[in-house]
Amino acid sequence: MPDPGSHAYDVRRTRLRAEYDDQGVPDQRADRAANEELQRDHPPRAVGERAAGPPGGGGGVEEDGGLNARSAAFSGHTMIPDRYSYEGGNTSPPLEWSDVPSGTAELALLCEDPDAPSGTFTHWVVTGIPADVTSIEEGAVPPGAVVGRNGFGEQGWGGPRPPVGDEPHRYIFRVYAVDRPLGLGEGVTADDLRSAIKGRVLAHGTLVGLFGR
Repeated sequence: MPDPGSHAYDVRRTRLRAEYDDQGVPDQRADRAANEELQRDHPPRAVGERAAGPPGGGGGVEEDGGLNARSAAFSGHTMIPDRYSYEGGNTSPPLEWSDVPSGTAELALLCEDPDAPSGTFTHWVVTGIPADVTSIEEGAVPPGAVVGRNGFGEQGWGGPRPPVGDEPHRYIFRVYAVDRPLGLGEGVTADDLRSAIKGRVLAHGTLVGLFGR
């Protein structure tokens, strides 16, 4: 049985969840049943132990830090619909979040694939999101937001396009609440964003989707 937090664990959970869906189990019960089955087969690790990621991958996903991030298009650790993939429409998915702390000056968004063969691949960078915004609609960004450059060398959303035959990759959406305006311009990269938010993050939230071909 794969280690909790690993790529293989996420894939196993998604398959179990799909099996319960096929049996007609309601969404919330299906999530709980899949989690319980995985925990029975592989009890939680002791505090301080860490699950490894896939070869060449980015390891486990950090816990949420105050923000609750979610999407109307897919649940956490489930498959991202094909219309959001690079070859299936390349439309950015809807996202929403809650529990933005007081003192937030700006929100920023980053989506990456830590399982890409050549290392972590950037799919979306958005900065300058006003602090009072709590959602992003499908195929859009909020007024005033600044769109960065993805790993395809393009500006905006670049949907999932993992190698054919790979186990489903993880696509990690991170929303950051920061304590000052970042002042980043169009074409900002993931590295630019990480440097700018260092020491400035008041809270963050994480949503993980899966996609394979």
